[in-house]
Amino acid sequence: MEDGDRTDIKRCWVCFATEEDEPTAQWVEPCLCHGTTKWVHQSCLQRWIDEKQAGNSTASVYCPQCNTEYKIVFPPLGPFLSSIEKLDHCVNKVCPFAAAGIVVGSLYWSAVTYGAVTVMQVLGHKDGLEVMEKADPLFLLVGLPTIPLALILGKMIRWEDHVLRFWRRYISKIALLSIFSPKIGNAIQGMGVHYREPAEPTPLSDPVSATRILCGGLIMPTVATLIGKLCYGFVESGLHRALLGGITFIGIKGAIRIFYKQQQYIRQAQRVIQNYKDE
Repeated sequence: MEDGDRTDIKRCWVCFATEEDEPTAQWVEPCLCHGTTKWVHQSCLQRWIDEKQAGNSTASVYCPQCNTEYKIVFPPLGPFLSSIEKLDHCVNKVCPFAAAGIVVGSLYWSAVTYGAVTVMQVLGHKDGLEVMEKADPLFLLVGLPTIPLALILGKMIRWEDHVLRFWRRYISKIALLSIFSPKIGNAIQGMGVHYREPAEPTPLSDPVSATRILCGGLIMPTVATLIGKLCYGFVESGLHRALLGGITFIGIKGAIRIFYKQQQYIRQAQRVIQNYKDE
């Protein structure tokens, strides 16, 4: 009987050497496997475990055949090294929470700074400083960070979509206004296709949409202030000018977006799939 047919001979499943090939090697049976995968060289298994742990000596390693966890035993440490190991373990546990706290704190103070800059930008540098100096410090610590949060949340309100749905549902009943938004059914007549209700895009379906909302919300005070100064310079109050500028910007931009989305909606309803051989 050849060695490859014997099940009682030791054969390393890592390097495939037998005990006859390396009689002085140390062998170990570290799992519940039987037969040819029962035995493995101690040195081969050590190298294999090093590759699996990838430098993390505390990571658990399992047998690739029977999924038994290998029992890895280290030599005992002295009192000093044991203390260092425990301290290192505690630091590893605390660091994620400390990092999260630093990130949250940085975001909070960034929001406070942004809120203060926005107040001075809208009211004017002198009036804004005066308002914040007279305000309660606790109110400032709570109120200023809510300014960027409110701007971002306000940007997420897709009011144009609600107006557009209302427009599509009821505009066909008003004969005078229907010329501005022809019915899709009429638009695709004569094309030999059936009426198709286009699918609506999913909000925040891609990272670009999220970044646009973030940037659009944070830049809104600057845009509102500029438009207020250009169009409503006769208004004495800086706050009122910024509000009027913001309302004007939102209204014009919303009207353009509604018109654009309606045209895209009609184009989606009119699309057809050509035959492969059609030019």
